[in-house]
Amino acid sequence: MSEWETVIGLEVHCELATKTKLFCGCRNAFGDEPNVNICPNCIGLPGSLPVLNEQAVELAMRIGAALHCDIRPSVFARKNYFYPDQAKDYQISQYDLPLNVAGWLDLPDGFRVGVTRAHMEEDTGKLTHIGASGRINAAQHALVDYNRSGVPLVEIVSEPDMRTSAQARAYASELRGILVATGASDGRMEEGSMRVDANVSVRPAGSQEFGTRCEIKNLNSFSSLGRAIDYEVARQIALLEGGGVVDQETRHWNESAGRTEALRSKEEANDYRYFPEPDLVPLAPDAPWRDRVRASLGPMPADRRATLVTALGGDPSAAEIDQINAVVDLGLDALVNAASDAGAPASLALVRAANEVAAQSEAGLRLDPGAFASLLTMEASGKLSATQSKAVLAALLERGGGDPAVVAKEMGFEAMSADSLMAVIDEVVATNPDEWTRFLDGEDKLMGFFTSKVMEATAKKANGKDVAAELRRRRG
Repeated sequence: MSEWETVIGLEVHCELATKTKLFCGCRNAFGDEPNVNICPNCIGLPGSLPVLNEQAVELAMRIGAALHCDIRPSVFARKNYFYPDQAKDYQISQYDLPLNVAGWLDLPDGFRVGVTRAHMEEDTGKLTHIGASGRINAAQHALVDYNRSGVPLVEIVSEPDMRTSAQARAYASELRGILVATGASDGRMEEGSMRVDANVSVRPAGSQEFGTRCEIKNLNSFSSLGRAIDYEVARQIALLEGGGVVDQETRHWNESAGRTEALRSKEEANDYRYFPEPDLVPLAPDAPWRDRVRASLGPMPADRRATLVTALGGDPSAAEIDQINAVVDLGLDALVNAASDAGAPASLALVRAANEVAAQSEAGLRLDPGAFASLLTMEASGKLSATQSKAVLAALLERGGGDPAVVAKEMGFEAMSADSLMAVIDEVVATNPDEWTRFLDGEDKLMGFFTSKVMEATAKKANGKDVAAELRRRRG
């Protein structure tokens, strides 16, 4: 066992899916031309006053409810700092009285991570550093786009409960699923809709005291999150074992170099000189509003996984658990459930959704559940082989729909008669006598050889299961 224990807490920023910004009527949209969605409020001109976006509050409360938080009266505060991407030199955020507090999130394996708070704040603008590396230390100059300035955010702060990078990745993935399920955010990390900061420290195994933490900023993929944590843990352990000390600082993950790099010393709360925002009244959602928000939530990813487990009869295999996680992440579980409800085998629906449909997930979300169920029923009954069923499914996904029976007929996938199949097997056996003798003597791997030969001879019209059954029967 390691002599060191890792302690991880995550801070996740998610942009809310509102039409307008948090404190003004400017458009909230990704990818527009720079500095077109701005107003005096966005860039902090004197005399501009914030007006709170009610939809943003509703979405923030949905996140809090989904994370089992206590939704409380809250106060906005000014967080004072100078960065070029925040023109008014302060950010409106929530500090000592946040909207959502004391929640939790269960990982797929049942491990529970506490949620300290999920508070509202405004986003900053976006800086583009012009230079060879694209980083500030080598920049010749910088460009700033204020379109993002003022976009509503919820920052979700976990307890330092995670101990491995795998747990951190599972937490971030599960949280993303919840954000999407609530409708609060699209969770697109590649667009910056969801950004993850990791607070990482190490301590001697068995110690109850926290080590000095470093914050790794703006990790934009689950892969980067895992790699950055693993690197930082190894760096801190090597530093401590070499007699050094870990400085509390903010670090950047250099993806191409595969390492974290120091950005700046870590600020404390008093560095930001928080004080209540004088231009906004306290936010105090009443009980009926909170109750409506909680009642409006649909099933969360954990609930949807449980539904699939029930459809499978309980006690899924490790492979089925992976498939369940995959279809829920892609939003394909409704397709599997609908096919199962229509009489198709749930296990077959899960396999096809997690593999063939997942490869074209956008088309899969538009696939008619009735057609999907009919196709799976044809496969399960032996009217189509697995290979033929996959080919028909690919055609349905490409066409955007259709009758699987008609598509199968168009593709020449009509069931072979038993007599025709027997004749083909007779011919294949006769033309491969040495292999047949070895098969009869117990060389099981030749089952695949003969099945392949029969499928080739029938232009894949034969059902592979029927072929295998007949070969086993002939071997006795």
